[in-house]
Amino acid sequence: MASTRGIARPYWVALRFMIAATVVLGVAYPLAVLGIGQLVAPAQANGSMVSVDGEPVGSALLGQSFTDADGNALPEWFQSRPSAAGDGYDAAASSGSNYGPENPDLIAAIEERKAAIAAEDGVDPADIPADALTASASGLDPHISPDYALLQVSRVAEARGLEESRVRDLVDRFTQQPDLGYLGEPTVDVLQLNIALSQLS
Repeated sequence: MASTRGIARPYWVALRFMIAATVVLGVAYPLAVLGIGQLVAPAQANGSMVSVDGEPVGSALLGQSFTDADGNALPEWFQSRPSAAGDGYDAAASSGSNYGPENPDLIAAIEERKAAIAAEDGVDPADIPADALTASASGLDPHISPDYALLQVSRVAEARGLEESRVRDLVDRFTQQPDLGYLGEPTVDVLQLNIALSQLS
């Protein structure tokens, strides 16, 4: 009998440890982290949602397209950077195209985008910045460069019947400078810019 208890004892100890570890690491710790997140940074903990009149319209962390059902750019909106995530900005399929710089499919896509932007915005193809032609590594980047935003000012202003100077001032207002003044490049959050644009109109 004693030998049976001696054999079972390690299993009983292991079972109690597993139950305790599950409660602490699987329940208490996640709840503690969730609670701290809600107290310290509730907006970020809830996905950095952006709302208009109390209705969520997107996330400040995820890009989205401003196109019609056929994928054509809507002229009254600033356009986002191209996305290779799923059918475009699919958070469940975050990725870049992984094409090398000499890949014929990538070259063809860049040339197609360049021709479309040049026609839509009435600009010289040589003036189109790289972020307007290539997808980011995640495919979910919500930002574009100030150069790409300013390139679109004339089209957006004309489509909305606004003065170009007002739209250009809006781009300047929503241009975010690099962190600490030198980490990264200036960027423009397209969703935030388009929300402000709709309110301006």
